[in-house]
Parts: sequence; structure tokens; C-alpha cells
Amino acid sequence: MDTFYDHQLAQLIEQEEHRQYTTLNLIASENYAPAAIRAISGSVLTNKYAEGTPGKRFYSGCRIIDEIETLAITRCKKLFECEYANVQAHSGAQANMAAYCAFLKPGDTVLSMDFSAGGHISHGYSANLSSQLYKFTFYTVDPETERIDYQKVDSLAQQHRPKLIIAGASSYSRIIDFEKFSAIARSINAFLLTDIAHIAGLVAAKIHPSPVPFADCVTGTLHKTLRGPRGGFILCKEAYGHLVDRATMPGIQGGPLMQQIAAKALCFELALHDEFKKYQQQLVSNTATLACELQSRGYRIVSGGTDNHLFVIDLTEKGITGVEAERTLEKAGILATRSSIPFETKRPMICSGIRLGAAAVSTRGVGDAEMLIIANYIDEALKKKSDDTSLALLKDEVAAFLEQFPVE
Repeated sequence: MDTFYDHQLAQLIEQEEHRQYTTLNLIASENYAPAAIRAISGSVLTNKYAEGTPGKRFYSGCRIIDEIETLAITRCKKLFECEYANVQAHSGAQANMAAYCAFLKPGDTVLSMDFSAGGHISHGYSANLSSQLYKFTFYTVDPETERIDYQKVDSLAQQHRPKLIIAGASSYSRIIDFEKFSAIARSINAFLLTDIAHIAGLVAAKIHPSPVPFADCVTGTLHKTLRGPRGGFILCKEAYGHLVDRATMPGIQGGPLMQQIAAKALCFELALHDEFKKYQQQLVSNTATLACELQSRGYRIVSGGTDNHLFVIDLTEKGITGVEAERTLEKAGILATRSSIPFETKRPMICSGIRLGAAAVSTRGVGDAEMLIIANYIDEALKKKSDDTSLALLKDEVAAFLEQFPVE
């Protein structure tokens, strides 16, 4: 029997594979997982139910499963130099929800970054379940620098006395000072949760300061800068481990996805090697090069630049919305994400900006010199946004360019 007995589905997957390999992926939250990780994600481990934690399962037949999850936990702890790790979260948002369940009761107050300033929807966005269970108040960025104003964060913390403070973002391009956040949290006896979903790879490679020494709990994902399978993880102090485990299961999840946990184990191992650190260094360099080149072409970069793997362009002065830019770029074979800008005035589905990231293209082997070419593609596409013929020709050019940088 063919691997795919469903030929219609097989054809769609082949089409998606072709799309991924022939488009220029600048979506900051996406990357290319290695073939070995993809193989593990599709392994026989998908057949096994394993509710519980190693040594404490609600199903029989988990001896080998326990060894696999313990391996993933051990490698995660080594990579992030933390006391305790839970690797069962199906996603970053679920890791956050588990953390909330571990440290909060419904109705408790939380201080987090405003969505338009770069915060994530799971940090109390009005349409997210988190905002229905807890009382969120928000800090934003300084209107002039568009960077976190830690004195303002402190002032809001003193005013609202939250039980939990969240440090972390989805579209913030600057180094986050976790030590300052810790000091603010301690001053009001609040817990500190740091969300490193986007910067986990940079933290692992010590390119970005680690929150582990300062936070009570750290959440993250593997499928962005860590170049791993889709899924989340939670780090915490040993004293809070039982709270995190119980909040994850039976708190918000049932059976863990063992095929993903095994793939996570490989991801953590790969991230422990020098090659991974070199990748992270090139990623940061590529991102800065792209931002600088676009800035020189008249694009306004939020906060004036970037320290990590992403940045946001404010398109207001270009007379184009974020969604228009996103759709225009896709016609040219370039993938980006519409994004709100600080103090956004447009609806979330429209936005005033686009978010660009270099994680995926850096995995393909693109370097600083090629980022200049990519900047030109972006500029050319946006300038020809009303010319579908030119955009189609540019799409072919982008595909030809990417043939030099195959995906594993």
C-alpha cells in the first residue's frame, strides 16, 4: 500500500511542500524543522496514550514512553540551565494557560504587555479566554523610543498590585531586561512569568539574556527560533514543579502528544551544539541587516531597529495598511505578517504595519549579503502593489533565488 492511500490528500501535501520551498518565508513565528524531527513527529509514538508524568501514568505500557519524556526533560533543563521543566504543552498559548492555572485563581489581576505594543493574544487580549478568566491590565512602550518604559511598568505594578506580571512579547524587537521585571515583581510580592516563545533559540544560545535566574515561571515554544516541532514547554523553580505539572494535566490538557515530546527531545539536543549557536548569531545579524537596509530605503522601523530575530515596519507614511502589504508581498512570493504598531488606530485584521523575521531564511543558509537582495525584493513589491503582472514576475525571480538555498 502506498504511504498515502489518500491520493487527494497526498497531492495537497506535495503542493504545500512546493509552496514552502519556493516562497521567501519572513514570518517571524515560523521555521523549518529538520527532517529527523519531522520523522519523529510522524512516528509510532502517535499511537500511545500517556496521561500523567513519568512514573505516574494513568495508562499501562508507558515504560519506554517514560524514558522518552524524561530524556526530553533532562535535555531541556540542561539547555536552559533550569531547575524544573514540563515538556507536555501542546503550544505556547497552552503553556501560558497552564502557568496561569498554576499561579492564579480566576479573577486575579495580571499585568502584561499591551497587544498593540507587541504582546501576545494569550497575554489577556480581549478575545482570548485568558481575559475572561483573569483581570488584565497592560503596560505599553514609551511613545518616543517605542521601548519598554520600566519605570512606567513599576508605576502600574504599584498601582494595580497584580498577582502575576508577564514579561515577553510576540512583536517586540528589543532586549527585554528580565532582571528589572523581577525587581518590580518582588517589590509587590507578585509572581513573574516570562514568555520566551519567540526568543527561545536566542536564549538557549545565550544571544539574549536568560530569564531563568529571575522568573518564577518561563514558557516557550520550539517551532520558532529553536527550529523544532510544534509545541510548548514550561520552565520553573523546583518548588513550583508540582503546581505546573498539575495545572498542565489534568488542569488544561489530557494525554500528551508523545511523538511531539520525542521530537522536542531531539530539538533540545541539537540546540546544545555549537552549530546551533552559529545559526542564532547569523539570525540576529541577518535580521539587523534587513532592518537597516529597509530603513535606508525610507521604511520606518518601530523602535528604530532590532536586537533579536524580528522587527515591525510602520507603513503609515507609505499609505498602505498591514493587510495590504501582507497580501502584496505574498503575490510576489514573500511571506510576512500584518502587525499592529504601538498605539495602533486600525483594527487588528487591518493593522498599520508588517512584522518581518529572519529565522526561516537563516535556516536555509541565507547570509547578510542575501538579506540586501531580500530587502530589494520587499521594496520592489510594495512599490508595485497595484501591478499584478510585475508581482508575478517578481515571484518567479524570488523562487529562482531560493533554489540556491534548499530546505533539508
